[in-house]
Amino acid sequence: MSSSVSCAQHHQHQQLSFRGRVGKTSSSSSSCSTSFSSRGGGRKATLKCFAGGGAISKPWDIQKPCKLVLEDGSVWQGKAFGADGTKVGEVVFNTSLSGYQEILTDPSYAGQFVLFTCPHIGNVGINPLDMESTKVHMGATLVRHEALNVSNYRSTQTLDSYLKEQGVIGISDIDTRAITVRLREKGSLNGVVTTDMSISDDELLKMSKGYDIVGKDLIGEVCVKEPYKWVDPTASEWEFAEKAKSNKDKFNVVCFDFGIKNNIMRRLASFGCDLTVVPANYSAEDVMKLNPDGILFSNGPGDPSAAPYAVENCKKLLGKVPVFGICMGHQVLGQAFGGKTFKMKFGHHGGNHPVRNEFTQAVEISAQNHNFAVDLNSLPKEVKVSHLNLNDGTCAGMVWEEKMAMTIQYHPEASPGPHDSDNCFAQFVDMIRANKGMAVSR
Repeated sequence: MSSSVSCAQHHQHQQLSFRGRVGKTSSSSSSCSTSFSSRGGGRKATLKCFAGGGAISKPWDIQKPCKLVLEDGSVWQGKAFGADGTKVGEVVFNTSLSGYQEILTDPSYAGQFVLFTCPHIGNVGINPLDMESTKVHMGATLVRHEALNVSNYRSTQTLDSYLKEQGVIGISDIDTRAITVRLREKGSLNGVVTTDMSISDDELLKMSKGYDIVGKDLIGEVCVKEPYKWVDPTASEWEFAEKAKSNKDKFNVVCFDFGIKNNIMRRLASFGCDLTVVPANYSAEDVMKLNPDGILFSNGPGDPSAAPYAVENCKKLLGKVPVFGICMGHQVLGQAFGGKTFKMKFGHHGGNHPVRNEFTQAVEISAQNHNFAVDLNSLPKEVKVSHLNLNDGTCAGMVWEEKMAMTIQYHPEASPGPHDSDNCFAQFVDMIRANKGMAVSR
């Protein structure tokens, strides 16, 4: 016994099964038929397609050309996805194997292009629940292969359509391995990505050489303009920390928004913190009027030396209540301590960086994203280096006990990523408890 389905039924089935870009036939007279036959107790399907006089185009053949020009003069031809246009930025590579949506929406990437070393990007699409902020902050997305078909039950749209909405250029089919080696050898390079093939390579090279992220106050571009409340903890289905599950206390914490990520706020809320998020230039006096039990200095983009107002706020608040600095907050507090910061060769970007706790000698696998670091030799003797990056020996954490201050140069929320550093939130809350004369958690 056999039966058949029409071409229209077959394509309807395909559209229900896959979400992505599809090619178009060059002739409206193309047809497909699927035959089913019963043999040996099973069913066998045979699909036959005929393109009446014209070939069916491949999805990857309909992409427009795009190119990347680096400041060293190298030109990389690729295919465009996302938005059209021309953008300039600092090119950095990220070694994470998952979480491209969280990376896209991390405000710390403002002013930069992200080159993904993971070869397949876009395969799980985009969903509204995994955003780290309200928009994409990076200037361009650089990948080896953009997945044209999406397969994930939470996905609501493709990477291509999302980047179009966000006005962000994507380039695929470039040699990301070769570019990564170049960045490791030469350091981070400025670059220009364009879909406008009328612009000459010489013009694009001039644009890339004219860009410099050093000295740019990018914090002011990504932070909020008015204070707001954050109340959402990590959803119960994703919660993994027993200390967070068992916590019953509530603490008033003010978060300076240098480019804060949603999951940092979720983790703090899970550990009992009622959060008030304030702009980066909010005065120390106004912060203290909010009667905080603790203060967070968040992650953010760019050069910490370009935000002296943030450093001055830190100086005024040190010693009044417990403070916690993450990434940019770590660097800003480092300057407030009396130390100096410097620009790294190619920075740390990825979810696999080993960090050693200098107090316990335990090694954590951490998620990191920064191009600047605190100079260990510039810190006063009162400040203890709590964590070291084992890849290059740079400062990854500090503690100044007398000032009730702790910092880390990586992302303890790591969503997605390793959970090794999540205990930092519990340590910060324990500092608050100790300052209020409460028993600390065990």
